[in-house]
Amino acid sequence: MRYASRRRVKGKPLAEQADRHELYQMAVQSPDTEIPFLLETYERLRGKAPGMLREDFCGTAYLATEWCKRDRSHRALGIDLDGETLAWGRRHNVEPAGADVVDRLTLVHGDVRDVVEPAADIACAFNFSYCVLESRDDLKGYFETVHRGLASDGLFVLDLFGGTEVYEAQEEETEIDDSDVVYVWDQAAFNPIDHHMECRIHFNFPDGSRMEDAFSYSWRLWVMPEITDLLYEAGFTKVRVFWEGFEEPEDADDEYLDSTGEYEEVTEVENQDSWMSYIVAER
Repeated sequence: MRYASRRRVKGKPLAEQADRHELYQMAVQSPDTEIPFLLETYERLRGKAPGMLREDFCGTAYLATEWCKRDRSHRALGIDLDGETLAWGRRHNVEPAGADVVDRLTLVHGDVRDVVEPAADIACAFNFSYCVLESRDDLKGYFETVHRGLASDGLFVLDLFGGTEVYEAQEEETEIDDSDVVYVWDQAAFNPIDHHMECRIHFNFPDGSRMEDAFSYSWRLWVMPEITDLLYEAGFTKVRVFWEGFEEPEDADDEYLDSTGEYEEVTEVENQDSWMSYIVAER
């Protein structure tokens, strides 16, 4: 998506012409890595292929759509409270994928805590979306709902970020692949007393314009032991942690390690400036 070379409305900044959902999918979501992780993890732990995916807080249902496109035996359920975002996803992701995918993908406009059917082989809550549930009772209640909504051998997969830098107010800029747009992750505020965070996403364009507060988040930064404890209390029998690997950067002057995109099951690691992990809970 080369915004600099697009046909532009005369005198109108690129930021005003761009679609925030399209940019979010390009900058934040990665079904090309998430789906293989889900498939490989389920097959390794269960010895068979999964079929039904439940995508909680699904937004535009990008992951659910790609899941169904990957295999004609795959089905998916996407749940989100934001009707406008769901409608965008139906129009731009689900329907363009064709009638066969439309038939195998159900979108629900509602609260993830109110949906327990159909039973899923895998349920997931990605992009830290569950962090909007800031009380212990609310998060445990959500985990209990997911537990009830899984097949008897189902898995629940969440992602989590952390590291020493997550407690600092800062902006991090990343150029979106195959684009001339810069994605800005803004950790605007953090309260160490209750771990409440205010985060923003902005997009910078080559004409100097900026899409400010394209997305805003008000949530609690849960830590790994809290999540693990609540998953066990909600009825899950085993909780595993998969840690993202890192390697030396190609640029010798770069002070940060490069992520490999590969995840390894671990029980002990050294803390880092920034890290990403998957938490896999077995029903």
